Amino acid sequence: MNQLPDIVRNFERVPSDLVRRAAAFQPAILADVAGRRGALHGRIQALRHRMKLVGNALTVEVRPGDNLMIHAAIALAKPGDVLVIDGKGDQSAALMGTIMMNACRQVGIAGVVIDGAVRDSVEIDEMDFPVFSVGTNPNGPTKLASGRIGHPVSVGGVAVRAGDLVVADADGVVVVERERVEALLQAAKQKVEDEAARIEAIKKGDTAAKWLDSALRKAGVLKENETL
Repeated sequence: MNQLPDIVRNFERVPSDLVRRAAAFQPAILADVAGRRGALHGRIQALRHRMKLVGNALTVEVRPGDNLMIHAAIALAKPGDVLVIDGKGDQSAALMGTIMMNACRQVGIAGVVIDGAVRDSVEIDEMDFPVFSVGTNPNGPTKLASGRIGHPVSVGGVAVRAGDLVVADADGVVVVERERVEALLQAAKQKVEDEAARIEAIKKGDTAAKWLDSALRKAGVLKENETL
C-alpha cells in the first residue's frame, strides 16, 4: 500500500467562481442547508467580531505547542487558501503571531482557522487579518516537531480535507465538502429568499409560526386537535 508523504502539495480546490458566490452567504445559512453539519465547535471564534473569511482549506496538523509545519504551509500556500490548523486545542502556547500573519497576508492567504492559540491580538486586530482561534496566549511556540500538510484533520470536532470550502464570520466557522458546494449554494440562495419573505411577513404582523402547534403535538406537549 502506498503511503502518502507527510506533505501533500497537490489537491483539488473549489473553483474560484464558487468561492466568490459562497462569500455572499453567512456560515449559518450554509450550515442549515448542509443539514446542520460542518460547523466547528464554538470554542473556535473570531479574534474580533467583524472578521470574516472564505476560501479553500489548506490543512495543517502540528504537535501541541509547535508551529514548524505552519511555517511550511505558508511557504506552500496558494492565494485564496485558508490555513486550517489542527493544534489539538492546546492553549499553553501561541502557534502564530503578527510576523506569521503578515507573511500569510503577503502570499495571499485568505485567513487562519486554528484549533489552538495565537498572540499579538492587538496587532492582528489592527491588521484586520481574519483569524479564528480558541484564544490567545503570550507564550511562544517551539519549531522542532514534525507534522503533516494537506492531510485530513479534525478541527473543532469537524473532519476537514484539503480543498474543502471554509466560511467564517462572528458566529463561527463552517466547512463544506468541496463536492457539495455548488448544490448547497443553490439551496442557500433559496433559504435566504425564504427567510427574507418570512421577515417581511413578521414586520406586517404575521408573527405566528405555522408549524408550532404541530410540533408541540408531536412532542406530546399538546393533545390531538389542541392548539396554543
